[in-house]
Amino acid sequence: MNKMEDRSRCGWHGQDPVYRAYHDTEWGVPETDSRALWEKLILDGFQAGLSWITILKKRDNFREAFAGFDPNILASWSEKDIARLLQNPGIIRHRGKIEATLSNARVWQKIEQRVGFANFLWAYVKFAPLINHWKSLDEVPNYTPLSTQISKDLKAEGFKFCGPTIVYAFMQATGMVNDHLVGCFRHSQVALQPASGIETSPNKNRGAGLTLPSGPI
Repeated sequence: MNKMEDRSRCGWHGQDPVYRAYHDTEWGVPETDSRALWEKLILDGFQAGLSWITILKKRDNFREAFAGFDPNILASWSEKDIARLLQNPGIIRHRGKIEATLSNARVWQKIEQRVGFANFLWAYVKFAPLINHWKSLDEVPNYTPLSTQISKDLKAEGFKFCGPTIVYAFMQATGMVNDHLVGCFRHSQVALQPASGIETSPNKNRGAGLTLPSGPI
């Protein structure tokens, strides 16, 4: 048997090779690029009511349809673009989610200019991944007090489709929290990867203007 196939994993990916590759190479790796973080949050919003593998297998289609998830481009799109996207069979054709993507692009611009979207998010974990030590999938929560707070704050900024469960899935995927099981070969590997290279907006200091949350995470 191939050594990679024989390694212990979290198990939630099942036998799908695309899903397993995602688990092995992307999930839980700290992401600090503002645009990439926004893309992941948007895709997690599209996942609402669906499975992540459905979105993952359509991700390239989404990227093509949404101009590489460049929020500076999408912020200027209009109803004409929404109508065009609703005719695209390669994506999830949900008007509410498509409209939210365009409005969320404008919110991203506001936060990015003010403090940097990566800074805004990573400040909640003090710019370092939270390392959990779950032994089974039954222990892993669907959301936490911290994801609930981030969700509330994102909504206050104007974001849509960012409930506590969506936000926690986003935190897991982007490495804000390491939720690989301790028996998974990726737990220790991901734990060694710091959240380096966090971007700052022009003339903004790292974390400037941010208030770190207190209380349980």
